[in-house]
Amino acid sequence: MAKLNTTVLSLCVVLAFLAGQSAAGRYYADKVQDKVRKEVEKAIAYNPSVGPALVRLVFHDCWVNGCDGSVLLDKTPTDGTNTEKKAVNNIGLAGFEVIDTIKQKVGGSASCADILVFAGRDAADILSGGKIFYTLTGGRKDGVSSSASAADATLPSSTFDFSQLQDNFGAASHGFTVEELVVLSGAHSIGVAHLSSYQDRLAGADVTPIDSSYQAALIKVTPPGLLTQGQDPTVPNNARDASSAFQKAAAYDPVKLGVNPTRGVLDNSYYHNTLENKVLFKSDWVLRTDSFAAGKLEEYKNNATEWNSDFADAMVKLSNLPALQGKEIRKSCRFTNQQYY
Repeated sequence: MAKLNTTVLSLCVVLAFLAGQSAAGRYYADKVQDKVRKEVEKAIAYNPSVGPALVRLVFHDCWVNGCDGSVLLDKTPTDGTNTEKKAVNNIGLAGFEVIDTIKQKVGGSASCADILVFAGRDAADILSGGKIFYTLTGGRKDGVSSSASAADATLPSSTFDFSQLQDNFGAASHGFTVEELVVLSGAHSIGVAHLSSYQDRLAGADVTPIDSSYQAALIKVTPPGLLTQGQDPTVPNNARDASSAFQKAAAYDPVKLGVNPTRGVLDNSYYHNTLENKVLFKSDWVLRTDSFAAGKLEEYKNNATEWNSDFADAMVKLSNLPALQGKEIRKSCRFTNQQYY
């Protein structure tokens, strides 16, 4: 326990430093965005895991009917409590309390959808040490429906093959290229994953190629049998963010791999890991099966600056997906106005 606490403390110190570093001069003339920024900084300094969660929320909201804050809803008049939060593909979503706090600060000055994309932008900036930044404007409206089944039908699964990913990203409602698919996948350099999302990589006839040492280390810390016991533990998406003991067992040396060893940083380490077969998801590994996508993996591995820029551009495009059902500015991000009053 002492070793774990030391690791957590070290991570907090590192991310607090990054937050201060990237915050220098990062103030907004727009009062809403400035309030969002300050709250995100405080939240990440207090709990570093909030940063990756906020970045992830942008994708999981905007991919389903556009950026309308529907992923934040606990209940709606049409969907009841079976909202997007309960979707299988939304397992482990977090950061909702931060959005709630920001909403209390800004009130009716901004929609929940605006708050969500602003918070994700600032989290990416902080976690990258100021290397990933992009400009967003407000004006989004909040949706009044939120369906778990719609989210599962729309969000890409961690077990998708390449053609499924290509179809999902290229769908008319999304309009993302293969290059943008590869770019956005780089967000897996941060955050955590549940065993249920990568169990297929640990055993069975359908397992896709995975480094044997990495696989053995994963099986040791998250035995697949735990799922039959009702447990679904998590591990870091990135072996760089795992404990020293895990890295040793997985034969993972970030320095030898050319990866920044600083834990919790949003960077191009994902591409190094993917090309070494040391990634969790089948949907990560299958990018190697397409010649163009594989070429982009190599390109971003070798050019961190290019990935930083392309990731920022892709996040702008993602954050501006039109809200197909946006109708209001919610009083509470967890309920529609019809239910709030």
